[in-house]
Amino acid sequence: MRILIIEDEVTLNKMLAEGLKEFGYQSDVTETLKDGEYYLDIRNYDLVLMDWMLPDGNSVDIIGDIKTNTPKTAVVVLSARDDNDSEIEALRAGADDYIRKPFDFDVLVARLEARLRFGGSNIIEIEDLTINPEEEKINYKEQEIELKGKPFEVLTHLARHRDQIVSKEQLLDAIWEEPELVTPNVIEVAINQIRQKMDKPLGITTIETVRRRGYRFCFPKEIN
Repeated sequence: MRILIIEDEVTLNKMLAEGLKEFGYQSDVTETLKDGEYYLDIRNYDLVLMDWMLPDGNSVDIIGDIKTNTPKTAVVVLSARDDNDSEIEALRAGADDYIRKPFDFDVLVARLEARLRFGGSNIIEIEDLTINPEEEKINYKEQEIELKGKPFEVLTHLARHRDQIVSKEQLLDAIWEEPELVTPNVIEVAINQIRQKMDKPLGITTIETVRRRGYRFCFPKEIN
């Protein structure tokens, strides 16, 4: 499970990231709305945990965009505002939960777990192709495909951004925890595995190479 933390209090965001890591969550941390929107554009998150007031704006203003782009991503707002009107405003804007500061960390984790548990499915369905990120499973016309690890994550990321051309650098940043420690050719290896283990046996095309720009997910179609 991957969580994006948008919180401008450095001590607090560090505590949140380290604490959530102990519970098995991967976290990205940013201190501004602008950087938060950047991460949301390149990565897929199960949950966004964000402070209400940030140096460059009001986080509640971007909840609608998050829900439009990734409807199954849970959004939890943290705020020092302890009035009911603020909580109602955040929830009506699309937040899944509202947690008032200061908070007990164990209670926070329990509430995040509840949101992740009941937040809905992130299954991708495109005609006869089904990609289940939660169980790392792929089915095409009721046939299960054996594709695991990074190739599966690359396929899933491209499928979620199927209207976009995604560069190697964006894929590295989105999927590898330390992208600076790997070379871009790992993307080529992953794409090749997708084509060898999935596309060729099934007679479909799922990914096209856009020269000098990156890769794009293609709607599954039979190869003539």
